[in-house]
Amino acid sequence: MTSHLPSSGAPLAETGDLDALMAQARQIRDAAWGRRVTYSRKAFVPLTNMCRDTCGYCTFVKHPSSPEARIMTPEQVLSEALRGEREGCKELLFSLGEKPELRYEAARKGLERLGYSKLTDYLRDMCALVLRETSLLPHVNAGTLTDDEIDLLKPVSASMGMMLETVSRRLTRKGQPHHACPDKTPVQRLRTLERAGQKRVPFTTGLLIGIGETWEERIEALQAINAAHARHGHVQEVIIQNFQRKPDIEMANHPEPGLEDMLRTIAAARIILSPEISLQAPPNLSARHIAYLDAGINDWGGISPVTIDFINPQHDWPEIRSLARSCDEAGFELRERLTVYPRYLTGDAGFINASVRARALGMAGNTGLAREQRHIGETA
Repeated sequence: MTSHLPSSGAPLAETGDLDALMAQARQIRDAAWGRRVTYSRKAFVPLTNMCRDTCGYCTFVKHPSSPEARIMTPEQVLSEALRGEREGCKELLFSLGEKPELRYEAARKGLERLGYSKLTDYLRDMCALVLRETSLLPHVNAGTLTDDEIDLLKPVSASMGMMLETVSRRLTRKGQPHHACPDKTPVQRLRTLERAGQKRVPFTTGLLIGIGETWEERIEALQAINAAHARHGHVQEVIIQNFQRKPDIEMANHPEPGLEDMLRTIAAARIILSPEISLQAPPNLSARHIAYLDAGINDWGGISPVTIDFINPQHDWPEIRSLARSCDEAGFELRERLTVYPRYLTGDAGFINASVRARALGMAGNTGLAREQRHIGETA
């Protein structure tokens, strides 16, 4: 679990030869992952779009006064899960605002009507509902979590995630995108990343680039992720996500990172992170996403055939067969994976609850990827 780029390499990554940097990243990727690129076929359940944080780039969150603000009911959750199951999904992604009940009376009352006082308790029961009534594997993206909350959610999920986004404390100052966002304080997110490792949870994290962070802060964030993984072995994948302007956000006029910026960041990430950590970039946030393969990614993340990207609703998911053709033209084979990566299925059993692991193993082929490859009509 060694890094290939020490901290002294940051200036090289920022100003050096991009082609050489990408070539080094590709070499690391090919040695660890080969010419296979993966994705997870998922259904996306936005359990609530209320949140106590008010990030300047977010269009997902709705103020409780908005008619669009809601907490999904168990019936709505199950309906989306069953719809995904019918379309061959294997992952159920729970995404939700962070701790809205601590800030808004409307969120507290909404939970009370459902019989709960804490959102994480409700989330736990919705994961259990999905496990009981469908064949899907829950992946929980609930933001910062305490030890007790991780203990609550681990038995009913295959994996969890939280975008680190940045380690920049500057961005919490007034006028910056994380001002008055208690859950976006870097120390809180780093603590959750560490807790997930201590609790042995297969974990997804990543960076949101282009929100005002410096290049050095990106490198520092990647090194922090890699250090946590070196201690615990729990980081299964890292996402490099590019900021997208949207008309109804505070940062509507903020410049977006360009393709070269994305390629340089992806390549630096591949060089810094342990080779066993999967490196992912979203295919729906750039028309030139196939170029990301040249910078060292090996995964496209979750793609849904049934639900929109609720975080970036103006950007449609690519059609999976079309993505497979594009990958093939670039010299890669597209394969479907599960929400949890193969090494956590075939290795140390302590990373996943026994019954959830048994379900996942039943869905996996002998490589640990999904047995059913629906996009090519194959069952391994």
